Amino acid sequence: MADQKKRGLGRGLESLIPVLGSADDSIAEVPLASIKPNPRQPRTHFDAAELEELAASIREHGVLQPVVLARTPDGEGYYLIAGHRRWQAAKLAGRTKIAAVVRTAPDDRGLLELALIENVQRSNLNALETAAAYQTLADDFGLSHEEIAKRVGKRRTTVSNTLRLMRLAAPLQAALTRGIISEGHARALLGLPEAEAQTAALANIVKRELSVRQTEQLVRQLQGEKHPAKRRIKQSASVAELENRVRDKLGTKVALRRGRKGKGSLIIYFYSDEELEALIKHLRA
Repeated sequence: MADQKKRGLGRGLESLIPVLGSADDSIAEVPLASIKPNPRQPRTHFDAAELEELAASIREHGVLQPVVLARTPDGEGYYLIAGHRRWQAAKLAGRTKIAAVVRTAPDDRGLLELALIENVQRSNLNALETAAAYQTLADDFGLSHEEIAKRVGKRRTTVSNTLRLMRLAAPLQAALTRGIISEGHARALLGLPEAEAQTAALANIVKRELSVRQTEQLVRQLQGEKHPAKRRIKQSASVAELENRVRDKLGTKVALRRGRKGKGSLIIYFYSDEELEALIKHLRA
């Protein structure tokens, strides 16, 4: 685990998920009843139809790849680290045991980190599930955005942007999870600080089938900006390109305004004290 933290968890699953027939790992048949779901499991939604298809495959061919387990602190059972879908499908298929490799997760943090490897890189967590996992690392373990980024092999700006989704009002979180709006819509709506304003804007987006760009324009209007469309038209392509480059580099919303004789202003937005400190550190570097 110490080596994993040094190189980041984004390296991959090679050291966690065994290949059948490997001489380095012994695979045992573990009773399904002795396996508990990971209490730090980031993923919350599993498609029922996909589980049933996998169960049918297991009935026909068995489990082709072992799950990965960690012993519970009391030593009486196991926590599931990798293979949640296979574990559930095996139960649906009527199996009583499953092939497994037992790994060592020395503490609660190790348990969460292993689950993050398996889910973030392998199971396509939705954006809110990923955000909730990052939030747990920040709240329960006191990790900064930079430290989280190193552990999961992501850029700090990516982690910070994902964590912002936790500030969405509950109806927006539900709409994002169900695919009614995209992550781009959600990020634009974060510009509205009040939950009531976000919810009202959501109804407008759904009713009018607004694109992400149209949603950004709507948010600017609700924030009190006048004639945003006209300003967009006047903004040259070179200014727009510069704005996009700065936004990508800093990982946050920026607004570049150029006046006459080379004068202008650059507005950099931040959404927490930690993000402000990170931006200052980045700019100094």
